[in-house]
Amino acid sequence: MTIPDSGLLIFLGFVVLVSLSGVMMPGPVLAATITKGYKDKFAGIWIALAHGVVEFPLIAALYFGLDAFFQDSTVMIIIGLAGGAMLIFMGYGMVRHRTDDPEEEKYLPYHPFWVGIITSLSNPYFFLWWATVGILLITQASTFGAWAVAIFAVVHWTCDLVWDGFVSYATFRSREFWIGRTQSLVLGGCGVVLIVFGIYFIASPLFA
Repeated sequence: MTIPDSGLLIFLGFVVLVSLSGVMMPGPVLAATITKGYKDKFAGIWIALAHGVVEFPLIAALYFGLDAFFQDSTVMIIIGLAGGAMLIFMGYGMVRHRTDDPEEEKYLPYHPFWVGIITSLSNPYFFLWWATVGILLITQASTFGAWAVAIFAVVHWTCDLVWDGFVSYATFRSREFWIGRTQSLVLGGCGVVLIVFGIYFIASPLFA
């Protein structure tokens, strides 16, 4: 059995730190995970799986030299406009139905997997991060071999899986406290987060 190179292990440890600092930041994915976690304790896992469906092909594309495409201002504007509009639409629904029965899920009537797809594809800075910071990590991983890039991708995605899974499970276990004003504040707050990020995603590429 081959012992992993110590340099690779140090690099992967750095990847975990960088990844966790990103996935734990407030944003559309976190807001959606909390919201869907009320009814489904595995919602975070579904959202992470969906995120991986978007992220793994993106990492492969960057590895093969398509980083310039995702740095193009026109591409970022298109992603920002389409994605931002979708987030605003979802956020409005959550604010509008924040006092409805959560069991009916009128506030976000989509399967967690599709919520993960939408929140991943709608974020232009997700693509820009990968085309800048991410490409540096991919390049560093590639110095250990192509197989190390695959390991890097899995380690990075696992951080999403663990955090999103934890958030949805914690939300599900605490849902008995989601009554009255608390429910309204949590769902309404998550909806506002989506709206704010939607506006930001639309405006930022236009004025960059």
